[in-house]
Amino acid sequence: MKRDFQAPGRSPVLAREAMASTSHPLATTAALETMQNGGNAVDAAIAAVAVQCVVEPHMTGIGGDCFAIVMEPDGRLTGFNGSGAAPRAATPERMAELGVSEITDTSPHAVTVPGAVRAWETLLKAHGTKSFKTLFKRAIQYARDGFPVAPRVAHDWAANVGKLSADPVSAARYLVNGEAPRVGTILKYPRLADTFQMIAEGGAEAFYAGAIADDIVAALQAHGSLMTKDDLAACHTTAVSPVLRDYKGYTVAELPPNGQGIIALVILGLLERFGLEHLDPLGPERFHLEMEAARIAYAVRDKFVTDPGYMDVCHSRLIGSDYLEQLAQQMSVSRRMASVPEAQLPPQTDTVYLTVVDKEGRAVSFINSLFSDFGSGIVAPDTGVLLHCRGKSFKTAPGFANSIDGGKRPMHTIIPAMVLKDGAPFLSFGVMGGQYQACGHAHVLTNIIDYGMDVQAAIDFPRMFFDMDTHDLQAERLVPGSTLDGLADLGHKVGPAGGPIGGSQAIMIDKARHLLTAGSDPRKDGHAAGY
Repeated sequence: MKRDFQAPGRSPVLAREAMASTSHPLATTAALETMQNGGNAVDAAIAAVAVQCVVEPHMTGIGGDCFAIVMEPDGRLTGFNGSGAAPRAATPERMAELGVSEITDTSPHAVTVPGAVRAWETLLKAHGTKSFKTLFKRAIQYARDGFPVAPRVAHDWAANVGKLSADPVSAARYLVNGEAPRVGTILKYPRLADTFQMIAEGGAEAFYAGAIADDIVAALQAHGSLMTKDDLAACHTTAVSPVLRDYKGYTVAELPPNGQGIIALVILGLLERFGLEHLDPLGPERFHLEMEAARIAYAVRDKFVTDPGYMDVCHSRLIGSDYLEQLAQQMSVSRRMASVPEAQLPPQTDTVYLTVVDKEGRAVSFINSLFSDFGSGIVAPDTGVLLHCRGKSFKTAPGFANSIDGGKRPMHTIIPAMVLKDGAPFLSFGVMGGQYQACGHAHVLTNIIDYGMDVQAAIDFPRMFFDMDTHDLQAERLVPGSTLDGLADLGHKVGPAGGPIGGSQAIMIDKARHLLTAGSDPRKDGHAAGY
């Protein structure tokens, strides 16, 4: 597909030496600066995400979790699971004693141990070349001296005034005279700058022990949390092997559970049976199949995906050909499923996303998240650490795959990804957007593989998702009316999306031509840049 230069849009970015694509311009600049000063892609990713923890506080922070995949120039892959666990005392029985039947995003029980800082340090030790002291310089500068609020950041902030107003500390830290900051407002976070400085000097241990940990635990316990300093101290990052599955000659790599990356592979495994490449990419038939595959796959997710130590089946069975064929038989090209049958298998004994490729050809697919906007809304007052709400994924009752339990990691929506072609690096990419991410991976990839779009066009392309409760479809504004009518004829109930669906970054790697091609989502403030 060729770009219409008379229509709004942007070209993909092309470069030969190195490339970074993030959701915020200041983060992209920090990544490039790091590589130009001798750092590699892992160094650059951490410098970039540290900046995002300051300038996109509603999306990410050091009080959140992190997942990453590192792809070496020869195609070797290493995954990192930097998600934290529930407090040891947080069992279904204890929730019942406390009268907690549901964990909302502002509940203190939604705050699991923040795993990001430990993951950053683990990544640096395994693949990096620089220190926190070097990589945090821009983040500390912006937190201490100030940064301007970007347009999409301001838009999202305005929608969260009620959430932030509910807690006096979050209101004091993140509202300006009780209101959201406007575009161009200069904000400073001196407490967060001091916290970054302490981590720069003392490493991850400075976050998980000592004054920072004291402040986090005190703030949480004041809200009724069961979190202790021992829970924080037990935080660890797990190195994992990515799960691989072919899609039409390309090898897609996702991280195994407790993330939902496996569900992106389920969606692709269903779609490959329906000749997507022969359909209009904007037509009702394409979106019908994508949404039906997603509805089935998310039912599989909710049935099985959790901390792998608690799963009833091995994740590899979820993408086995026999099981996918069984699931695909539920789909019809001519009619919406009235309901999604239960995903059966016999038992056996997530945001900011960024990607960087360096001059050696090393690629990093990296995602860091608070889950909901501004996470739990709980801020540790002295250190400025805004805490995530990943534990809201847990069910409080026993008997579910994702039932809360002491030391258990919750099901995660955030998922980085990589794609190889003939065993060589081809694409480093990810999609932001909470629950949408697995569906978003399939959407962007089929745009590229089935419809021949470049990375920017694939990211720009209109999106659709479904309400997780009603399964009604929600379409972005640029989905044509004829497509909405066609979906209605197929039995779908379709309405407008409440806002842009997700965000994405991607870098395509052409080793033969020594060429990098990158895209960044216009739904966010960021861009791709290289040299």
